Amino acid sequence: MSEETSDFWQTHSLKYLEMAFKTDHCEVLSHPDGYGKKTGDCGDTIEIFLKTSGEILDTVSFHTTGCMNTTACANTVAFLAEGQPIANAWEITPEAIAAYLETLPEDHFHCAELAAGALYLALSNSNELQRSPWKKAYQTH
Repeated sequence: MSEETSDFWQTHSLKYLEMAFKTDHCEVLSHPDGYGKKTGDCGDTIEIFLKTSGEILDTVSFHTTGCMNTTACANTVAFLAEGQPIANAWEITPEAIAAYLETLPEDHFHCAELAAGALYLALSNSNELQRSPWKKAYQTH
């Protein structure tokens, strides 16, 4: 193993590594109760899918095309939001994502902003679909 590879494993927290490589929230849900998609200036894209049960986020999943930092941030959003009341999910900020990961590189903070932005779009879409449920049948992504 090269010194550079070894440094990677040593410089990142266990939480960061887990969120960068974990795949249990990587899923495109059909007919979600909330959907948000955001593309950053870097070209990375995150899609967030929500399934709700009353006021609880039953399932939060994501699909991303992006770097490992973007994947870690999207996974963190799913981990922090799933099982929580919808109102609490609005409090997941880019700062909270970076704090949870502990070792998100400063020059990739925009990945946390991208993940939070996609979550907020999905939460807004969920609110809209609760007000007008008929729109869910016409939603495409």
